[in-house]
Amino acid sequence: MTLLVVGSIALDSIFTPFGQTADALGGSAVYFSVAGSLLHPVQVVGVVGNDYPHDELGRLAARGIDWSGVERADGESFRWKGKYSYDLQSRETLETRLGVFADFQPRLPAAFRSARYLFLGNIDPDLQLGVLEQVQNPELVVCDTMNYWIQSKKAVLLQLLSRVDVLMVNDSEARELSGDWNIHRAGRWILAHGPKRVVIKQGEHGALLIEPKRTFYVPAYPMENVFDPTGAGDAFAGGFMAYLARTKSVAEDNVRRAMVYGAAMGSYAVEQFGIRGFDQVTLRDVELRVRAFQDLTHVSLAEALP
Repeated sequence: MTLLVVGSIALDSIFTPFGQTADALGGSAVYFSVAGSLLHPVQVVGVVGNDYPHDELGRLAARGIDWSGVERADGESFRWKGKYSYDLQSRETLETRLGVFADFQPRLPAAFRSARYLFLGNIDPDLQLGVLEQVQNPELVVCDTMNYWIQSKKAVLLQLLSRVDVLMVNDSEARELSGDWNIHRAGRWILAHGPKRVVIKQGEHGALLIEPKRTFYVPAYPMENVFDPTGAGDAFAGGFMAYLARTKSVAEDNVRRAMVYGAAMGSYAVEQFGIRGFDQVTLRDVELRVRAFQDLTHVSLAEALP
């Protein structure tokens, strides 16, 4: 089952109270593919400038990432610079330079158009719709968005929602999209506009899976060392979708298991700057962390109160 991500490929400069890094590999497609490739091969569509460290992409290809859909354009690569507060819950964007990403028009190679699992990273909803026109009968379409698109292109975004299976957003985006402060009602509002499921990422508080008849919650893995939350949501998405592609099932219970794999991948993302948290992670490590989630959340109830 082929797994395809279309999104940004960037160079990030990040400042936190615990350190900093400059021109680190980043962007939604990079975090998604590095996390997802631990479970399943990933195809990537994006764009980079002629200043991008292509040898680094080549090194990552050995993990099972197919970069052949990444366009190399003349100009500067997408760069983002940000600074986090001491609690890592709020951040300030210091600089955004879109470079070649400003003119990005996703063009899928012929071999990518039969992808069964598709993740539409956080890009212009018009471009996301254009990608859907190029993919032949995907089994599962998941998309991300952000406040900027909700504010500037809500009508197009609502058109997109009618064609996707899962919307994956954070809690502030869900509230802004729906106009409702209550996160559960916000999720129901989104379901009423097309998606079969909504995944609402809540950072250190975990993530919610809202379905028409039930809700599932997975906590964030308890971390003692958190250095950089950048990309944790995209790593979550990579683990979530790669598990579904690996197991070839989108049944309700399997989607719940995918939430746990997503949470595990998100926890690796925050342990180091950029994607370095995944450098030494093996499939065995992932399985052990997923098992730890079972111990973290399971309780055997007494048959009746004493």
